[in-house]
Amino acid sequence: MTILWLNRSVLVKNRYVLFQELHCSDIIWLYMKDIIVNVAPEDVSERLDVFVSQKTGITRSQVQKLIQSGNVLVNNASEKQNYKIKSSDIIAIHISEDSENESILIPEPVSLNILYMDEYIAVIDKPAGMVVYPAAGHKTGTLLNALAHHSKKLANIGAPLRPGVVHRLDKDTSGVLVIALDDRAYYTLSDQFKNRTINRKYLTLVYGDMKNSEGEIMLDIGRSLTDRKKMSTRIKRGKEAVTRWKVIKRFRVSTLIEARLGTGRTHQIRVHFSAIGHPVLGDKTYGKKTQIEINGKRVIFPRQMLHAQMLGFNHPFSGQYLEFSSPVPDDMKECIENLSTESSG
Repeated sequence: MTILWLNRSVLVKNRYVLFQELHCSDIIWLYMKDIIVNVAPEDVSERLDVFVSQKTGITRSQVQKLIQSGNVLVNNASEKQNYKIKSSDIIAIHISEDSENESILIPEPVSLNILYMDEYIAVIDKPAGMVVYPAAGHKTGTLLNALAHHSKKLANIGAPLRPGVVHRLDKDTSGVLVIALDDRAYYTLSDQFKNRTINRKYLTLVYGDMKNSEGEIMLDIGRSLTDRKKMSTRIKRGKEAVTRWKVIKRFRVSTLIEARLGTGRTHQIRVHFSAIGHPVLGDKTYGKKTQIEINGKRVIFPRQMLHAQMLGFNHPFSGQYLEFSSPVPDDMKECIENLSTESSG
């Protein structure tokens, strides 16, 4: 696949002419909202809606809306969704502002660290700072925008903006997560999460010195009564939440913890450790401990120090147990090293 990013200065109104002048093959992305596709010999006689969906990663129903609204042109002319494409056709797809309001997942050529992918699932090592799926304020640049580009297909469940999402990681949490690419795989993985057979291990730096070497936090979690964007253990009615932990390393005023989830509530680890007086370092929502001063020196935490280090589950079709891990990211590793240095000083 040839992908070409163009400056606005070379964009002309007639995308068909622009494509002919560039003499490129396959797919050209213009500003991530304008796509021009060249028909290959093996694609001849395919339905227009099916072809565009396969080439771009946009769901077929979304493509049909684009066709009906005149945002898919064949040789600069509108065609019906069942139009059979020809070898000489050039197809232009325009993702307009109105289309965005209809919640279309736009495939984007964003780099992804894909640990494993087959026709059923994709396992991704998500970097901190990347949102999992589009939402208010994050319509592009998300993991799913990128996955729609890298994968030939996505699940229908959760579409248009959350296809195949069986769990997620917060924007500033790094590490491993799995996305279902097939509807049946989605249901099977969902059952594993529901039945708590998924094996998940996190590493986190928390504030203060934990008294015991290991323990279990069992506090129900629900929506905060004072701030609906936050979760809390101080609620009238909540859902069961269990976090098991053990100390990996102690520092002067902080502790490196391994945490395993018995349940999967929103912000669970962050909420639980904050509730017992040991908030995750760098967490601006539940702890606000973004830096520590030791011996007159400051250790700064650029984001919440929480990393999904390992994820294990049974493959939704073969049943084989699969386990994937992610190394501690550089920013968290640097903080651990700084804490070690200050503690030994």
